This record gives sequence, structure tokens and C-alpha cells, in this order.
Amino acid sequence: MSCAQTVEEIAPLFDYCRWNSQLADLSKQYAENSPLPHVFLGDFLDADVAGAIAQEFPCAHTEAWIQYKHHNENKLGMAKRELFPPRLGRVADELNSPRFVAWLSQLTSIPGLVADPSMEGGGLHQSGRGGFLNLHTDFSHHHYHQNWRRRVNIILYLNDGWQPQWGGAIELWDSGMKQCFSKYPPRLNHAIIFNTDDRCFHGFPEPLTCPESDTRKSLALYYYTVEQDSKTAPRSTNYRARPSDSATESAMIWLDKTAVDLYSRAKARFGFSDEWASKILGVISRKK
Repeated sequence: MSCAQTVEEIAPLFDYCRWNSQLADLSKQYAENSPLPHVFLGDFLDADVAGAIAQEFPCAHTEAWIQYKHHNENKLGMAKRELFPPRLGRVADELNSPRFVAWLSQLTSIPGLVADPSMEGGGLHQSGRGGFLNLHTDFSHHHYHQNWRRRVNIILYLNDGWQPQWGGAIELWDSGMKQCFSKYPPRLNHAIIFNTDDRCFHGFPEPLTCPESDTRKSLALYYYTVEQDSKTAPRSTNYRARPSDSATESAMIWLDKTAVDLYSRAKARFGFSDEWASKILGVISRKK
């Protein structure tokens, strides 16, 4: 590689030739994975590209991060594309491009998928020691495009040297919240793609035990279909307790879920931003 060349000029951001050759088999696997259509893909990007974007992932201590810190989650988020480092931004653009979305529609057998360049609720996510995300189903419609129905999630993990004992594996649970049927570790350059609806409970509910110097890092992108005559009412993020959770913990999860629902409704109606909520959470956190 010459000094004038970038990683992207040597390797494609997403190797369509490689993944198209596997598309028929992957689509079959996706549909047959029960009870939730999904796939977990290793070496999702070229290794050099993945390594480069992992290295430039923003530090957790910058002010650009939004705090998602309440009873049901403890993580940081960054959805504004203009704040992304250069290579990470180009990868996000590629995964939101018409060409990639067409590939994703074939993989999932969901026609008419559209990307969300604003990355509402998604983008870069980061959780440090003690971070967690309780089990939940996702909000069903875009907060600012009420006829956009959320259909598919992609989470690309960017954790170089992550150790299994630190936790952080994404858990997929059945619709009745009886048991976890799949767990996938957040390994560098691995991506999970899955349908999202009111039956898809997922999260990483156990607090991370990674060193203070490490964080669980990911790029999360959400895809929608535009519903002309949707009869489905918008649904907020639905957190649920595990069978092993105490009665007190279950009650706290429910109360916090109710507060999140009220905020989501206000956000959709009045156009509140997560940056505004993050500032309030930051003040509350500092007063504790």
C-alpha cells in the first residue's frame, strides 16, 4: 500500500462478490433459524477495513456521546453522521446505500427495505464496565417518520481483543420470555442481522466485567419498510424481566419501561431529541 492509498482503495468496504456467492444459502439459513429469522456472520468486512475502523472508534470520554442511562440500560450512543470518524462514516454510508439495502432485502426476503441515514436510535454504541441492556423488543416505527415500520437490525461488533469472561454476548429470547435460544459474542468484525418485531426479545442484561480501559463497541443500523396503510399502532421499546429476576427487579423494569414509553410518545409528537434527554440524564447522574 502506497502512502497515498487508503485501506478502502485496496479493499472494498463490503465485498459484494463474496457475499453474493453465498446469498442463496444465507437467505435459506436466515429464514430457517427459529424462532427468530437471523444470521451471525464472521469476517463481515475486509479484515483491514474492520481493524481500521475499530482503531478509530471514538473515545468514550468525548462530549459527542448521548447518554442512555436509566434502569433498563447503561450505554452511550452517537447517531450524527457528521461526528463519525472518516472510515467509520464511510462504512455506515455503504451499509445504508441502495446497493447494500437491495442485498439485505434478498437476504431477509423482505422487499422494499429502506435505510435510515439519520440512524435514529442506532449509529455507534459503546458500553463500559458495568454497562448493560435489558431484554427488550424494539420500537416499531421511526419517531419522525410514523409510516416507517422497523423491520431489520444489523449490529456490527468492533471489539478487538474482547474476552468471553467479560460478558456482552447478545442474547436472543423466545417471544414468551421463557428461555434464551441463542447467544453471540461481540467479536471484532462479526455482525448479527435479525428481524425485529414484537416477538424478538434481545439484549445483554448482565453488567459487563471488562477492564475500565475497555468498552463494548458496535455500529447499529436499522432498516424499515414504508407502510401506506399501516393498521399497526406505533409501539415503544418493550423491556421485559427474565424468569430469574426478582419481583422487585421486575417491577423496576416495568416502571422504567413505562417512563420510556411516555418519553417516546412525547418525542414523536413534539420532536424532542435524545440529546435533550441525555443532558437531563447527565445532570441526574452527576447529582447521585
